Amino acid sequence: MTKNKKEDFGKGIKALLDHIEDEFEITTTPQQGRRKPGVDSSAYIPLAAIEVNPFQPRADFKEESLQELVDSIKVHGVIQPITVRMLENGRYQLISGERRLRASKMAGLKEIPAFIREANDQEMLELALIENIQREDLNAVEIAITYKRLLDECNLTQEALASRLGKNRATITNYLRLLKLPPDIQKAIKERQLDMGHARAIISVEDPVLQLLIFKETINKGLSVRQVETLVRKYNQPKLKKSSQPNRALPLAYQRIQDELSSRLSTRVQVKKNKGESGEIIIHFYSDDDLERILEAMSG
Repeated sequence: MTKNKKEDFGKGIKALLDHIEDEFEITTTPQQGRRKPGVDSSAYIPLAAIEVNPFQPRADFKEESLQELVDSIKVHGVIQPITVRMLENGRYQLISGERRLRASKMAGLKEIPAFIREANDQEMLELALIENIQREDLNAVEIAITYKRLLDECNLTQEALASRLGKNRATITNYLRLLKLPPDIQKAIKERQLDMGHARAIISVEDPVLQLLIFKETINKGLSVRQVETLVRKYNQPKLKKSSQPNRALPLAYQRIQDELSSRLSTRVQVKKNKGESGEIIIHFYSDDDLERILEAMSG
């Protein structure tokens, strides 16, 4: 990569995507004579010559929204060019703009305006991920997953990623923490049953079982973010000091039983094994409502 390209990549989204539109000027139009376009040029190129981006992070395209774009293209054409890189034998590979590419094919177009740039596989992945994260319909977990991919697959630090995206480093960290939440809570965020404020409050509780407990109470009672924060403070109150007597290590089989009970009852469960075959099970509850919920779960 040249020095100028490295500098562009360090300037954030504008350098990666927006400047493409600023500098874009179609050099040929449909049905006109063709000259073979080169790198850093723009032209109408055949749809049949374009391969999809193998690094495309977006798997779902809403049919209704896509059809709206098809209808617009039939009337106005493709307003924002796609971006491709040149391959051998006169073929191209899509960098960004798969939704526009799909809609153009559905609209019956034969060619599409495109900006042709040079990009290696690493840059292809980074550009695709960054374009994807600019979508307005992403939920918080999808954003977090994209941040994680940028960090892991593009070998970026959180500081570098924050600089690229024009974000505060704390913002990146807060999103990444969502990926540590139990799957049920992540699913609720994806389905927009919880927003980022709820999730940030819940994740401040370290115990996953308590996280699930607070989550279920939030959903069942329709709690606001402020109410969830109050609930979290209650559960995060300092506990009484434990006995100084060390606990015996719980055998693996009993540990599994303890984890299974905790999962089924969505609360903290302790299995204590005494000498011989005796022992005890302690089921924790945190309010009268919580006790009633546990009893219903046990009788169900």
